[in-house]
Amino acid sequence: MPKVILQISYDIDPAKREDYVSLMNEIKSHFTQARKKDYSVYEQKGKKNSFVEQFVCNSLEEFDNLEDDLDDKSEELVNRLEELLGGGKAKYTTLVEA
Repeated sequence: MPKVILQISYDIDPAKREDYVSLMNEIKSHFTQARKKDYSVYEQKGKKNSFVEQFVCNSLEEFDNLEDDLDDKSEELVNRLEELLGGGKAKYTTLVEA
C-alpha cells in the first residue's frame, strides 16, 4: 500500500506567534499521543511565520479517514488554529508514494 503525505501550508499573524507556538504544542501532543497520528509541524527556513503541518498516512484508507475521524478535541484545536492564520488561507498538498 502506498503511503500518503498531507501537507498543510500557511502563514500566521506575526502578532499571534506566541499563541500559535503554544497551540501547536497542544495540537502536536493531541495528534501524536491521543490520536496516534504520524504528525509534525515545521517552520519554513528563511520565511518566518510560515509553517507546514504534515501527516504521514500508511494507506489511502487512513488518509481518507483523516477528516472524517476527527474527534471533538481535534475540531476545537483546528478551529483555534484558523483564528491565528495571517490572510486566513491554507494550502493543502497531497503526496502519494510512487
